[in-house]
Amino acid sequence: MTRQRFGNTVSFYVPLYLSNLCANACTYCGFSMENRLKRRTLDSGDIERECEAIKRMGFDSILLVTGEHENKVGMKYFREALPQIKRHFSYLAMEVQPLGTKEYAELKTLGLDAVMVYQETYHKPTYAEHHLRGKKTDFHYRLETPDRLAQAGVDKIGIGALIGLEDWRTDSFFVAAHLDYLERTYWQSRYSISFPRLRPCTGGLEPKSIMTDRQMVQLICAYRLFNPHVELSLSTRESPLFRDNVLPLGVTTMSAASKTQPGGYADDTPELEQFAISDERSATDVAEAVKKAGFEVVWKDWDSVYSG
Repeated sequence: MTRQRFGNTVSFYVPLYLSNLCANACTYCGFSMENRLKRRTLDSGDIERECEAIKRMGFDSILLVTGEHENKVGMKYFREALPQIKRHFSYLAMEVQPLGTKEYAELKTLGLDAVMVYQETYHKPTYAEHHLRGKKTDFHYRLETPDRLAQAGVDKIGIGALIGLEDWRTDSFFVAAHLDYLERTYWQSRYSISFPRLRPCTGGLEPKSIMTDRQMVQLICAYRLFNPHVELSLSTRESPLFRDNVLPLGVTTMSAASKTQPGGYADDTPELEQFAISDERSATDVAEAVKKAGFEVVWKDWDSVYSG
């Protein structure tokens, strides 16, 4: 089913962390405001160095990531940063704090193509246990973010749950139900699903629900059988062995050579990272593994010139 829809291709992207400032207290995140760590927000010079380092690795599809701090890393910052970054990359996605429909529409005019917004868990009492302070405590505002994105005409919307906060089968079911609702209501947008498992981080949290590699494969297959068209994304949270072997089983998109701290590509500073990655191979090494498995690497996503 995956080959019929996507061919023998695997799309590559890389996250660019712009800031680790955050105004939320979340039990599972290294950027939580309650963690004592050095905070950094990239200025235009830093951003230029990061973009140049990433381009040298071959990427043309990028995911901008920040902590959720609307005062210091909000729309004013995005208005300055997006045009600068878009000059370097064909496809620009964001994973930042939830915004309003008008704000997403404005960011789209500045080069935004996709937004990833994960509910973390769909179980409201569990959500409240892990989101202690800040605007992220608002369960329903976060849940309705994909609606606002679709209403703003954003090309691609990514959803998912953080595997480990609640029973993984229950949360995964609600991710599928959410996808079904979004596709029926906002058919003009494309959708992707990620399934990040909890990783070690500053102030780390022990998972409530353990998902084995075998169960992860089961989930990937279940999502593909449920929806032949949705993009399934696998990050560097997973090990090289797992990522290489799961390639033929439904995955369409992968990150590679990821750094989870601001400024990590031009100047690697591990103490600032959001969480520890598992697949530490270079982009070239991951690309070679993908090619060895019989797939073609796609370094950019859909080009806006072909839209509408």
